[in-house]
Amino acid sequence: METRETTIQIRKGVKRALDARKLYPRESYNAIIERLLSEDHRNGRLSRSTIKNINQSLGEIRAGKYVTFEEVKRKAGLR
Repeated sequence: METRETTIQIRKGVKRALDARKLYPRESYNAIIERLLSEDHRNGRLSRSTIKNINQSLGEIRAGKYVTFEEVKRKAGLR
């Protein structure tokens, strides 16, 4: 698994949906997303909407429309 971190933007509704899926209060969004992806994989299917969103996100990443975690830390003065 890749250890490089990045920052993503999500809508408030998506954040609320992720918060509702937390198994414990301090569970990271990364852990929630990995669990959801794993569940979809075990079911053997992804919805059309999920596939569309994944493809859109991959396109944005390929186009360089992202900010690395290191850049966010640097801009925030965290080193």
